[in-house]
Amino acid sequence: MPRSTEPTGSQRSASPSARVRTRKDPFLVVCRCFSLLTGAAALLCVCVNALASVRSFKNGSDIFGGIFRCYAVVIALFVAVAETEWAIILKFWSVLEYWAARGMLQIFVAVMTRAFPDFRGESQDLIFVQQLASYLLLACGLIYVISGVLCIGCLKRARMRKEITREQAAKDLEELERRREELEALLIAERT
Repeated sequence: MPRSTEPTGSQRSASPSARVRTRKDPFLVVCRCFSLLTGAAALLCVCVNALASVRSFKNGSDIFGGIFRCYAVVIALFVAVAETEWAIILKFWSVLEYWAARGMLQIFVAVMTRAFPDFRGESQDLIFVQQLASYLLLACGLIYVISGVLCIGCLKRARMRKEITREQAAKDLEELERRREELEALLIAERT
């Protein structure tokens, strides 16, 4: 009686190619967390500048400061959206792929947020939040500029491409494994 060369069920599940799990790159996880922090700081700048703009227009004494704050809101919102790294944003604003440029934009928004503080004493809470948002985004911007000079952004893009390739290879391998199991089941069904 000829011996069957088909793997048994336990041999199939123990094969090294079955169910490949991809491990997340710690460097990319840190980059994503930092991007989340920067986006949150930019959104805080949006809120602070919007509130300051409303107060400027409501008082009517500082129309130009209100207009300045409106521009700060728009640019800070753009910084927050740029941190999502949507392909359409990076397609039209490819300069934001470079971390040094992104950091300079963040520093600009931080300076705009810090400019023209309200020293009338009626809103000390707004001044505190304004300074907090400004210095937080300034620190993120400085880290981006320094990292950009050190080419950390290029390293991140290379690792992202590698991770995408690895994930696609794992998906393809799972699909091939599923297809192989289907074909083996058809072959066994034909023999019986």
